[in-house]
Order: sequence, then C-alpha cells, then structure tokens
Amino acid sequence: MILACNTASAKALRTIQQKDLISNHPDKRVLGVIRPTAEVIGGMTRTNAIGILGTQGTVSSESYKIEIANFYPEKKVYQQACPEWVSYIEKGLYIGDEMNSIIEKDLHALFAQSGEIDTILLACTHYPLVEGKIRALIPRDVKLISQGGIVADSLLSYLRRHVSLDNRISRNGEVEFYTTNGVEDFEAHGEVFFGEKISAEQIVL
Repeated sequence: MILACNTASAKALRTIQQKDLISNHPDKRVLGVIRPTAEVIGGMTRTNAIGILGTQGTVSSESYKIEIANFYPEKKVYQQACPEWVSYIEKGLYIGDEMNSIIEKDLHALFAQSGEIDTILLACTHYPLVEGKIRALIPRDVKLISQGGIVADSLLSYLRRHVSLDNRISRNGEVEFYTTNGVEDFEAHGEVFFGEKISAEQIVL
C-alpha cells in the first residue's frame, strides 16, 4: 500500500509501520511519499535551495527538512504552508481565477524566505491541479516537482530489491476507486488526475 498523502505520511506512517503492521499484518508493507521524494530532490537543485509547498500539517511536522537533511545535509529547505489551497481545490475553484491571489500570496511568502530557491516541491496530492497557475507565477528557470513519477519509480526500485514481496504480487490486477466522501465529487476530480472517466464506490471505515 502506498500512503499517498503527504500529511498522513508525515503524521501516521511511522506508527503504521512500527506498530500496526508488526502487530496485525507483519507480512504487509505500507510505504509513504516523503522519503522517496527526499532521496532524489537534492539532485534536482543547482543552488542548493529547495522550496516546499504543503499543508500546515506537513510543514509543521518538519518531515521534509529532516529527511532531505539525511540525504543532502548541504541543501537548504524552505517551507511554506498553504492552508487554503486544499479547500479551494476540493470545491473546484481551481478551474477559474478565484485561487490566483491566494497562490500568488503563498509563493511570495516562500520566495521571501530565499531568492535562491530554484526547485519547488508540490508536497500535496491536490497541488498538481494548480500546477499551471503556479508555473505562471514563478521564474521560468525554477523547477516545479510533482511526486507521482518519483513515487512510482521508487516503488519499482523497492520491489526489485525485495524479490520475495514482488513475487507475491499478481500481474493481472484491476483498478478500483473507493472514497469515504461524496462519489460524484471524487469522480470529477479523479478524472482530472487519471485522464479518463472513473467510477468510484463510497465506503465507510
């Protein structure tokens, strides 16, 4: 299982891995998105200055600062919490211009911390939906990094290193979508990410 949410990875992953899995499912694995991103993002910056855009929970956890320092102690990490972004995106307000001033405000706050930032991580699964708006507001030579490809490559590498686990995985699986929230809203946003219409089922945990 991939715990794709940055906030959940920051707040709950260690507990899941060290307590829940060991006690209840020792043969299972749950992987997060912060560590695999931290492993590679240091190699993407020329100025050694990395910007993180994330939720308040992700930023306050300091997880990216800690993990990136483990791999690239010479890099400087600057974080900016964007507390309004998720609610606006989930309401579909990213489609028009309503979010523009909010995004501009938070980007200004990030670059106010350092004008040397040349690599920005979108540290929330919602944020790629406003990637175009962000690119329009940052210098052309600043890299804007989404995590999807990074996490997929990291998972492939993980499975190659853990052959016994890889051998247990079927190769004829199906894609299914489940949500704990409203189905129609989930399907509308999911279509943007997935690139085609999806059908979801609501579940109660």
